[in-house]
Amino acid sequence: MHLSVERKGIMLNRLFFLVVMIVVVAVLGGVALAQNEGHLSAVVDKLSRGERVYGVSTYDLSLENARSLARADIDYVYVDMEHGPMDFTALQSFLLGMIDKRTIAETGSLAAKVTPLVRIAPYGRESAAWAVKQALDIGLMGIIFPSIETPEQARAAVQAMRYPQRRNAPYPQPTGLRGSGAAIGSWLWGLSGADYTRRADTWPLNPDGDLIALMMIESMQGVRNAAAIAAVPGVAGFYVGPSDLSNSLGVERSDPEVEEAIETIVSVCVAQGIACGITANATDMPRRIEQGFTILGAGRAGGGLTAGNAEAVRVGRSAR
Repeated sequence: MHLSVERKGIMLNRLFFLVVMIVVVAVLGGVALAQNEGHLSAVVDKLSRGERVYGVSTYDLSLENARSLARADIDYVYVDMEHGPMDFTALQSFLLGMIDKRTIAETGSLAAKVTPLVRIAPYGRESAAWAVKQALDIGLMGIIFPSIETPEQARAAVQAMRYPQRRNAPYPQPTGLRGSGAAIGSWLWGLSGADYTRRADTWPLNPDGDLIALMMIESMQGVRNAAAIAAVPGVAGFYVGPSDLSNSLGVERSDPEVEEAIETIVSVCVAQGIACGITANATDMPRRIEQGFTILGAGRAGGGLTAGNAEAVRVGRSAR
């Protein structure tokens, strides 16, 4: 019995659809397997293995900048919303622009090559929980908190990033205060809601966590309390703000007192085994690495990496 041309076409279309679905399931299965083998955050992954990470800051939330930075030779980009607009709609578009399907297909992993972070506007002495919730719910993988001066402020920052823990959870403290509602974040991470909730916790407090909490130390009170701040569970590291630090000291940025304070901060990081970040140009990069800095910012980028950004990263990566 001969089949009509129309029926043959329908059968071929169904066969084609079946083959495509088998391929999609196989690819997604491979991606799902890969995502469970390590961290989704490149920053957490490298820091957990004792490696340094390099990145840039940006005000430019254009899709062109997002696309360029997603494939740049950096480990992170932090959007500066302390001094730039607190525009979460633009930030969400920027994050979408950083999704690189080709890299996912080539690596078989949901882990992004470049980790998206944000520096929020509220200082440690102000309420930052609302800004943290907004940032994390749209898919950010870490927060830089400006002007943290006390361990109580650091603890409040970590609490804002954590979900309340289940009974008998292995890492119950500090108590999480983050509300449930990260449908966009879980979608951007490529996870189910349950898997996102499990992985959206602060590292290194939770060794499986993919969120990073960095406290900016940029005042003399912060320097004096650095050891106590570093001891707060969930604090992944510090980020030094030299300009505000010099203002707090009442001296010029070039004054030796500023460098003495920076040495104190990085010494605390090294002693307590947490990460320490600072922005450095190509000339300063070797010195900062020798001091013990493990998060190296290469300056501000816009429209992709500048020549200065790229050279600073190159020098840093070539250092031993």
